[in-house]
Amino acid sequence: MIKIFSLALLCSFLFACNTQKTSPVQPDILAANIDSTIKPGDDFFMYANGGWIKRTPIPASESGWGIGNMVQDDIYNKLKKINEDAATAKQTAGSITQKIGDFWKSGMDPASIEKAGLTPLNTLLKEIDKITDANTVMNVGASFQNMGVNCLFSSYVTQDDKNSEVMTVRMDQGGLGLPNRDYYFNTDERTLKVKEAYKNYMLKTFKRLDSTTASTNTEDVFSLEQKLAKASRKLADLRDPYKNYNKMSHAGIGKIAPGVDWIAYSKLSGSFLVDSVIVGQPEFFTALSTELKNTPVAVWKNYLKLRLLYSSAPYMDSAMFNDRFSYSKSLSGATQPKERWKRVLDAEENAIGEALGQLFVKEYFSETAKKRYDGIVENIRSAYKERIAKLSWMSDSTKAKAYQKLSGITKKVGYPDKWKDFSMLQIEEGPWISNVHRAAGWWHRHELDKLGKPVDRTQWDMTPQTYNAYYNPSNNEIVMPAGIFAVPGYKDADLDDALVYGYAAASTIGHEITHGFDDQGRQYDEKGNLKDWWNKKDGEEFSKRAKMIIKQFSEFNPVDTLHVNGDATQGENIADLGGVLLGIDAFKKTEAYKKNEKIAGFTQMQRYFLGYALGWLYTQRKERLANLVMTDVHSPAKERVNGPFVNVPEFYEAFGIKPGDKMYRPDSLRVNIW
Repeated sequence: MIKIFSLALLCSFLFACNTQKTSPVQPDILAANIDSTIKPGDDFFMYANGGWIKRTPIPASESGWGIGNMVQDDIYNKLKKINEDAATAKQTAGSITQKIGDFWKSGMDPASIEKAGLTPLNTLLKEIDKITDANTVMNVGASFQNMGVNCLFSSYVTQDDKNSEVMTVRMDQGGLGLPNRDYYFNTDERTLKVKEAYKNYMLKTFKRLDSTTASTNTEDVFSLEQKLAKASRKLADLRDPYKNYNKMSHAGIGKIAPGVDWIAYSKLSGSFLVDSVIVGQPEFFTALSTELKNTPVAVWKNYLKLRLLYSSAPYMDSAMFNDRFSYSKSLSGATQPKERWKRVLDAEENAIGEALGQLFVKEYFSETAKKRYDGIVENIRSAYKERIAKLSWMSDSTKAKAYQKLSGITKKVGYPDKWKDFSMLQIEEGPWISNVHRAAGWWHRHELDKLGKPVDRTQWDMTPQTYNAYYNPSNNEIVMPAGIFAVPGYKDADLDDALVYGYAAASTIGHEITHGFDDQGRQYDEKGNLKDWWNKKDGEEFSKRAKMIIKQFSEFNPVDTLHVNGDATQGENIADLGGVLLGIDAFKKTEAYKKNEKIAGFTQMQRYFLGYALGWLYTQRKERLANLVMTDVHSPAKERVNGPFVNVPEFYEAFGIKPGDKMYRPDSLRVNIW
């Protein structure tokens, strides 16, 4: 899921220009990364990747570094050229080229940004000053949400979980300054340092607004956020789609959260276009209502000012940017910010990324590549069908429905067949923050326009140049942008099948398809509806097996005293294991596997596992690792390699893993789901 963030690399350097000359023969990428001082049966992740990790420092501007960052650097350079060309080209007003060029110029003009200071936000700050009561807090909050400011709670347009043919509005907990509720209450040393850094950020921000009241405002607003955090659900509790699905009318929200004019809010936010909304966590909105009544309006004003300045800081003057960056260092460990041009590209990705993607794929992604990965999807789909057929714990009736869902999974590879129309989005040469706000407003209106209309299942939630992939349960689809199909410095022809099937078929395609059958995805039917299609006994057997993977990953201790949250990460861990198994099944049907010729001294199956590990070639600072363990539904990179492998018989055979090796796991403890 988006997000949710499912990093999984595929297999080819597909973005070289067609005119690029043939590159010299590259060294074997798998052999080059090996750390031969480590036994594969003791720590396979470090055996496979340790050579690279030992010789590669993390750049000061990064919280971690790995193959994904190298791919992203390559994409950055290509996008930079597109932007520079657009900025100097003869432009037609309203064209994609004009919007890209002007957005680039607005972000790459630090002198004007410094001179403007807070001026671009003055009108919005004055709106906050006019607030008089709880309802005007909500009114201003709604307008801020419409322009992308994270405040009060999360509200967005999505498919109805129980009727995927209908678009609805969903409201979830949110609006906090720290990453999630645990940061407000955990007492370990690292979390306390993050909390201290955040309060220092708040103090600096309030001093800029009014130095005489900054300390009081900091304490008051932090206390308010803490109360909202207390009413927020923990990460693992957000995984249950039934408990987080509470449909009600706008008047019904007033019953759980009285004292707020929700009808007025619905009109300002656009949610009035539907008769009912889905409330994820009703207890949060009850607490919000209580605080709107009991917390002084002055505190709410300062809360909104803080949220506005925090969200705007990346696009404002150096003082605002540096204050926020000082706080973010406690979460990332990075000691210096990214270069400005990369930050502008990141902002442009959020604003008009699909418009940029139209130029990107035209230049760097071929139809041949698109067809190749279409084929790999079908190979994995076939392998999954065969694996379902062999399951001893699943009844024939449930299997029949599983086949139906599997065959119904839609594949989206590379880029959309139909592009979004950005003609109504106004982009100018400056101020930069104004372009960001207008773009966020355009996206808000774009999403609202879906309400009351048939669901458009052709749309993508990622841009073609995105280094990521996702499974969408409501559409029963896997989406794999062009950006995920890259290995830096290597062409597709340079990579053998064993590497490709570990690196591509397993860690992206098999992983994403398995999401349709993980602890969350399995609760949606072939049409994307939240509906129980399982035989009761089969569902209980799945849960029993899932508990084994929860227990296994909860034992991992990647940093300090923090353990992996086995409950929260179970979906991704199930998908990782499923992807590895499906990749093996599909690979065994290839000619390369059947011939079993060694490459760089490794057998075909050894290269398969090394290829998968290459996709998780990462090293991270402790600050970032701790943050991920607390907030991410994915396990850290090392655990995403070692964790699934210990459950796979072919791994033991390929590397001769025996009792006494650290990664040896007896049959009785090995997880076996799909």
